[in-house]
Amino acid sequence: MITVDNIKEAQKNLESVVEATPMTKAPILSENFNSEIYLKKENLQLTGSFKLRGAFNRIANLSKEKRDRGVVAASAGNHAQGVAFSAQHFGCEATIFMPEATPLTKVSGVKSYGANVVLTGENFDEAYEASMKFCKEHNKEFIHPFADDDVIAGQGTIALEILKEVPDLKQIIVPIGGGGLIAGIAIAAKSINPDIKIIGVVASGARGMKESYKAQMPIDSVSVRTIADGIAVRDVNPKLLNIILEYVDHIVEVSDNEIANAVLFLLEKHKLVVEGAGAAATAAIMHEKVDVEDSKVCSIISGGNIDVTMLSQIIEKGLVKSYRKMNLLITLRDKPGSLTELSEIFRDCGANIVQIDYDRDSIKLEFGEAHITIALETKGEDHQREIKEKLKQNGYRYKQI
Repeated sequence: MITVDNIKEAQKNLESVVEATPMTKAPILSENFNSEIYLKKENLQLTGSFKLRGAFNRIANLSKEKRDRGVVAASAGNHAQGVAFSAQHFGCEATIFMPEATPLTKVSGVKSYGANVVLTGENFDEAYEASMKFCKEHNKEFIHPFADDDVIAGQGTIALEILKEVPDLKQIIVPIGGGGLIAGIAIAAKSINPDIKIIGVVASGARGMKESYKAQMPIDSVSVRTIADGIAVRDVNPKLLNIILEYVDHIVEVSDNEIANAVLFLLEKHKLVVEGAGAAATAAIMHEKVDVEDSKVCSIISGGNIDVTMLSQIIEKGLVKSYRKMNLLITLRDKPGSLTELSEIFRDCGANIVQIDYDRDSIKLEFGEAHITIALETKGEDHQREIKEKLKQNGYRYKQI
């Protein structure tokens, strides 16, 4: 069994390498819920994720003989970077198996630490199977991303830092993929304060651990699909489930839309670049999946290695949902001056045109017509309503897209 003493030993191993990441109050969330809500910013950790803690502790505890044979890991990205960094630190070879769809930023991060990368499979579990086969064939040491005592102990050091700063904390809210993070945090936190509540958060597209927690037996997900690739784990590990059943008080789920909202909120209001998995705990607070009213709560921001393309999509959709951007398909008469007349309406309404496309060849158009696809910067729902009313008054046919 892993104990708080193991976690304190791990903390000693990590002292010279791992950052004691900032833990700061989230003023807007705190005010909204009449609570003290803190963010533990593991997105600011070396390698951009908490995963460095467990990987470094595991490799630090290997014998020189095992290190010399080289290490192998499977990961959606963050564990891979933790293993690669740690292997480079100790001078051993690392081979990392990653799903084919892993964001480029994570693949590049792993390679930058000198590790060999093998892209294979549609998800973590398929990459894991390939890595285990490779490990046996080449007699190398496997560094499991979550089902390993040294890894779990390393992740648990986060709780030691949290409770050192806020000893009277009431709840810690933690994202769950494989379960190593919440297992380590729960063991450490409950050992220090048995009354503290540990709440897990899964993505709706990777619900295996939540279903297993409810049934009290491993139930693997049929399929996994979520923007939170760091917690996109299909299969439930019995070892981790047993720890979670003993130490975790509740598990909730959040949708991809809710995760995206939290990514945008943390970027805009807290100036934090956070990946989907890293935003899951905050999403659970924002969308009232957990009761945080009149409490002291810590949300774990587990990582910040988000693909720039995904971040761009989240920002764009967030702007549309918050009525700060408006996309319209408008039918115009195809004659000189028509576009100028249309743009004058937007000018008079105070809307800024940011993108425009012109189509006069669509078979859906009558002869003498053209389609304009236009993107506008707007100032809220009332502003968009005003623009649509002006278009109607001037006889334009349009569709909001």
